[in-house]
Amino acid sequence: MENKVVLITGASRGIGKATATLFAKKGYHTVINYNKSEREAVELFNNLKQQGLSVRLFKADVSKRNEVNAMINYCIGEFERIDVLINNAGISTDALFTDITDEQWDQMMGINLNGVFYCTQKCLQYMISQKSGKIINMSSIWGIVGGSCEVHYSTSKAAIIGMTKALAKEVGPSNIQVNCIAPGVIQTDMIGSVDNYTLDVLKEETPLMRLGTPDDIANVALFLASESSDFITGQVISPNGGMVIY
Repeated sequence: MENKVVLITGASRGIGKATATLFAKKGYHTVINYNKSEREAVELFNNLKQQGLSVRLFKADVSKRNEVNAMINYCIGEFERIDVLINNAGISTDALFTDITDEQWDQMMGINLNGVFYCTQKCLQYMISQKSGKIINMSSIWGIVGGSCEVHYSTSKAAIIGMTKALAKEVGPSNIQVNCIAPGVIQTDMIGSVDNYTLDVLKEETPLMRLGTPDDIANVALFLASESSDFITGQVISPNGGMVIY
Protein backbone atom coordinates (compact mmCIF):
# COMPACT_ATOMS: atom_id res chain seq x y z
CA MET A 1 0.00 0.00 0.00
CA GLU A 2 1.43 3.34 -1.03
CA ASN A 3 -0.09 6.79 -1.43
CA LYS A 4 -3.66 5.58 -0.89
CA VAL A 5 -6.20 8.20 0.20
CA VAL A 6 -8.82 7.57 2.89
CA LEU A 7 -11.68 9.84 3.93
CA ILE A 8 -13.14 9.09 7.37
CA THR A 9 -16.30 10.86 8.45
CA GLY A 10 -16.89 11.59 12.12
CA ALA A 11 -13.19 11.03 12.79
CA SER A 12 -12.59 13.31 15.76
CA ARG A 13 -13.56 10.87 18.52
CA GLY A 14 -14.13 7.23 19.38
CA ILE A 15 -14.04 4.72 16.54
CA GLY A 16 -13.37 7.43 13.97
CA LYS A 17 -10.38 8.75 15.87
CA ALA A 18 -8.87 5.29 16.31
CA THR A 19 -9.43 4.55 12.63
CA ALA A 20 -7.87 7.81 11.46
CA THR A 21 -4.87 7.23 13.70
CA LEU A 22 -4.34 3.68 12.46
CA PHE A 23 -4.69 4.53 8.78
CA ALA A 24 -2.37 7.52 9.05
CA LYS A 25 0.26 5.41 10.80
CA LYS A 26 -0.07 2.79 8.06
CA GLY A 27 0.85 5.39 5.46
CA TYR A 28 -2.51 6.50 4.10
CA HIS A 29 -3.15 10.10 3.19
CA THR A 30 -5.89 10.54 5.80
CA VAL A 31 -8.66 13.12 5.59
CA ILE A 32 -10.26 13.68 8.99
CA ASN A 33 -13.85 14.89 8.85
CA TYR A 34 -15.61 16.46 11.81
CA ASN A 35 -18.60 18.70 12.42
CA LYS A 36 -19.13 19.80 16.02
CA SER A 37 -16.11 18.34 17.83
CA GLU A 38 -13.61 20.92 16.59
CA ARG A 39 -11.31 20.87 19.62
CA GLU A 40 -10.90 17.10 19.49
CA ALA A 41 -10.44 17.12 15.71
CA VAL A 42 -7.75 19.80 15.79
CA GLU A 43 -5.96 18.02 18.62
CA LEU A 44 -5.95 14.75 16.66
CA PHE A 45 -4.80 16.50 13.48
CA ASN A 46 -1.95 18.27 15.25
CA ASN A 47 -0.85 15.09 17.03
CA LEU A 48 -0.67 13.10 13.78
CA LYS A 49 0.92 15.97 11.88
CA GLN A 50 3.67 16.25 14.49
CA GLN A 51 4.47 12.60 13.86
CA GLY A 52 5.17 13.44 10.24
CA LEU A 53 2.03 11.73 8.96
CA SER A 54 -0.01 12.85 5.96
CA VAL A 55 -3.30 14.19 7.34
CA ARG A 56 -5.86 16.78 6.36
CA LEU A 57 -8.78 18.23 8.32
CA PHE A 58 -12.19 19.22 6.93
CA LYS A 59 -15.31 20.41 8.70
CA ALA A 60 -18.56 19.26 7.13
CA ASP A 61 -22.05 18.27 8.25
CA VAL A 62 -22.62 14.99 6.40
CA SER A 63 -26.38 15.51 6.52
CA LYS A 64 -25.97 18.43 4.09
CA ARG A 65 -25.19 17.49 0.52
CA ASN A 66 -23.49 20.79 -0.35
CA GLU A 67 -21.03 20.41 2.53
CA VAL A 68 -20.32 16.79 1.59
CA ASN A 69 -19.66 17.79 -2.01
CA ALA A 70 -17.28 20.53 -0.88
CA MET A 71 -15.41 18.06 1.33
CA ILE A 72 -14.96 15.46 -1.37
CA ASN A 73 -13.98 18.10 -3.93
CA TYR A 74 -11.33 19.20 -1.42
CA CYS A 75 -10.00 15.64 -1.21
CA ILE A 76 -9.77 15.43 -4.98
CA GLY A 77 -8.08 18.83 -5.12
CA GLU A 78 -5.49 17.70 -2.58
CA PHE A 79 -4.79 14.16 -3.77
CA GLU A 80 -6.57 13.72 -7.15
CA ARG A 81 -8.28 10.54 -5.95
CA ILE A 82 -10.13 8.81 -3.13
CA ASP A 83 -9.32 5.17 -2.56
CA VAL A 84 -11.21 4.45 0.66
CA LEU A 85 -14.36 6.00 2.11
CA ILE A 86 -15.26 5.12 5.68
CA ASN A 87 -18.77 6.29 6.53
CA ASN A 88 -18.38 6.48 10.29
CA ALA A 89 -20.24 9.66 11.29
CA GLY A 90 -23.32 8.94 13.36
CA ILE A 91 -25.40 9.81 16.40
CA SER A 92 -27.25 7.70 18.94
CA THR A 93 -30.13 8.67 21.24
CA ASP A 94 -32.55 6.70 23.40
CA ALA A 95 -36.30 7.26 23.27
CA LEU A 96 -39.51 5.32 23.54
CA PHE A 97 -40.89 4.80 20.05
CA THR A 98 -44.09 6.63 20.94
CA ASP A 99 -42.05 9.64 22.11
CA ILE A 100 -39.84 10.04 19.04
CA THR A 101 -40.51 13.42 17.46
CA ASP A 102 -40.34 14.24 13.77
CA GLU A 103 -37.26 16.35 14.49
CA GLN A 104 -35.48 13.46 16.28
CA TRP A 105 -36.35 11.05 13.48
CA ASP A 106 -35.21 13.44 10.75
CA GLN A 107 -31.95 14.22 12.56
CA MET A 108 -31.15 10.53 13.02
CA MET A 109 -31.85 9.69 9.39
CA GLY A 110 -30.15 12.84 8.17
CA ILE A 111 -26.82 12.06 9.80
CA ASN A 112 -26.78 8.27 10.04
CA LEU A 113 -28.38 7.40 6.70
CA ASN A 114 -28.45 10.41 4.39
CA GLY A 115 -24.84 11.15 5.28
CA VAL A 116 -23.82 7.71 4.00
CA PHE A 117 -25.87 8.27 0.84
CA TYR A 118 -24.41 11.69 0.10
CA CYS A 119 -20.78 10.75 0.79
CA THR A 120 -20.97 7.49 -1.12
CA GLN A 121 -22.74 8.92 -4.14
CA LYS A 122 -20.21 11.73 -4.51
CA CYS A 123 -17.17 9.49 -3.98
CA LEU A 124 -18.44 7.03 -6.57
CA GLN A 125 -18.14 9.73 -9.24
CA TYR A 126 -14.38 9.30 -8.86
CA MET A 127 -14.10 5.65 -7.83
CA ILE A 128 -16.03 4.41 -10.86
CA SER A 129 -13.71 6.26 -13.23
CA GLN A 130 -10.71 4.95 -11.26
CA LYS A 131 -12.09 1.41 -11.58
CA SER A 132 -11.20 0.86 -7.94
CA GLY A 133 -12.34 1.80 -4.46
CA LYS A 134 -13.31 0.59 -1.02
CA ILE A 135 -16.43 1.80 0.75
CA ILE A 136 -16.82 0.82 4.40
CA ASN A 137 -20.08 1.66 6.14
CA MET A 138 -20.43 1.69 9.91
CA SER A 139 -23.64 0.06 11.12
CA SER A 140 -24.29 -1.58 14.52
CA ILE A 141 -25.44 -4.85 16.05
CA TRP A 142 -28.70 -3.00 16.68
CA GLY A 143 -29.06 -2.69 12.93
CA ILE A 144 -28.98 -6.50 12.85
CA VAL A 145 -31.13 -7.44 15.85
CA GLY A 146 -32.84 -4.17 16.83
CA GLY A 147 -32.56 -2.28 20.08
CA SER A 148 -35.41 -1.45 22.46
CA CYS A 149 -35.85 2.30 22.94
CA GLU A 150 -33.58 2.84 19.94
CA VAL A 151 -36.00 2.22 17.07
CA HIS A 152 -34.90 5.28 15.10
CA TYR A 153 -31.21 4.41 15.59
CA SER A 154 -31.77 0.73 14.77
CA THR A 155 -33.73 1.66 11.66
CA SER A 156 -30.96 3.91 10.36
CA LYS A 157 -28.33 1.24 10.96
CA ALA A 158 -30.43 -1.52 9.38
CA ALA A 159 -30.90 0.67 6.31
CA ILE A 160 -27.13 1.03 6.01
CA ILE A 161 -26.84 -2.75 5.86
CA GLY A 162 -29.41 -2.89 3.06
CA MET A 163 -27.64 -0.10 1.18
CA THR A 164 -24.31 -1.91 1.52
CA LYS A 165 -25.61 -5.18 0.09
CA ALA A 166 -27.44 -3.61 -2.84
CA LEU A 167 -24.67 -1.19 -3.77
CA ALA A 168 -22.03 -3.93 -3.65
CA LYS A 169 -23.87 -5.71 -6.47
CA GLU A 170 -24.20 -2.52 -8.49
CA VAL A 171 -20.60 -1.29 -8.35
CA GLY A 172 -18.82 -4.65 -8.22
CA PRO A 173 -18.22 -4.61 -12.01
CA SER A 174 -16.28 -1.37 -11.46
CA ASN A 175 -13.92 -3.18 -9.07
CA ILE A 176 -15.34 -1.37 -6.04
CA GLN A 177 -15.91 -3.29 -2.81
CA VAL A 178 -18.65 -2.16 -0.43
CA ASN A 179 -18.77 -3.69 3.04
CA CYS A 180 -20.27 -2.97 6.40
CA ILE A 181 -18.98 -3.13 9.96
CA ALA A 182 -21.61 -3.68 12.66
CA PRO A 183 -19.85 -3.16 16.01
CA GLY A 184 -21.13 -4.50 19.28
CA VAL A 185 -20.89 -2.51 22.51
CA ILE A 186 -17.77 -0.38 22.18
CA GLN A 187 -16.14 1.77 24.85
CA THR A 188 -16.78 5.23 23.39
CA ASP A 189 -18.62 8.41 24.36
CA MET A 190 -21.82 6.83 23.03
CA ILE A 191 -22.02 4.65 26.13
CA GLY A 192 -20.73 7.33 28.47
CA SER A 193 -24.10 7.66 30.20
CA VAL A 194 -24.45 3.93 30.85
CA ASP A 195 -24.01 3.02 34.52
CA ASN A 196 -21.39 0.53 35.72
CA TYR A 197 -23.96 -2.11 36.64
CA THR A 198 -25.34 -2.15 33.10
CA LEU A 199 -21.84 -2.25 31.65
CA ASP A 200 -21.03 -5.27 33.82
CA VAL A 201 -24.20 -6.99 32.59
CA LEU A 202 -23.22 -6.29 28.99
CA LYS A 203 -19.79 -7.80 29.62
CA GLU A 204 -21.38 -10.91 31.12
CA GLU A 205 -23.61 -11.25 28.05
CA THR A 206 -20.53 -11.19 25.81
CA PRO A 207 -18.79 -14.57 25.42
CA LEU A 208 -15.37 -12.89 25.29
CA MET A 209 -16.24 -11.25 28.64
CA ARG A 210 -15.26 -7.71 27.68
CA LEU A 211 -16.52 -4.72 25.78
CA GLY A 212 -14.96 -3.75 22.49
CA THR A 213 -12.49 -0.94 21.97
CA PRO A 214 -12.27 1.57 19.11
CA ASP A 215 -9.03 -0.14 18.06
CA ASP A 216 -10.93 -3.42 17.61
CA ILE A 217 -13.10 -1.75 15.01
CA ALA A 218 -10.29 0.22 13.39
CA ASN A 219 -8.41 -3.02 12.74
CA VAL A 220 -11.41 -4.46 10.90
CA ALA A 221 -11.68 -1.31 8.81
CA LEU A 222 -7.99 -1.53 7.91
CA PHE A 223 -8.45 -5.11 6.73
CA LEU A 224 -11.48 -4.20 4.61
CA ALA A 225 -9.50 -1.33 3.07
CA SER A 226 -6.55 -3.56 2.21
CA GLU A 227 -5.83 -5.72 -0.82
CA SER A 228 -6.41 -8.73 1.43
CA SER A 229 -10.16 -8.06 1.18
CA ASP A 230 -10.33 -7.64 -2.60
CA PHE A 231 -12.68 -10.64 -2.97
CA ILE A 232 -14.97 -9.55 -0.13
CA THR A 233 -17.97 -7.34 -0.93
CA GLY A 234 -21.54 -6.90 0.24
CA GLN A 235 -20.69 -8.39 3.63
CA VAL A 236 -21.56 -7.41 7.19
CA ILE A 237 -18.75 -8.05 9.66
CA SER A 238 -19.81 -7.70 13.27
CA PRO A 239 -16.99 -7.41 15.82
CA ASN A 240 -19.09 -7.87 18.97
CA GLY A 241 -17.26 -10.40 21.13
CA GLY A 242 -19.91 -13.02 20.40
CA MET A 243 -22.81 -11.03 21.84
CA VAL A 244 -24.67 -11.46 18.55
CA ILE A 245 -23.97 -14.51 16.39
CA TYR A 246 -26.01 -14.80 13.22
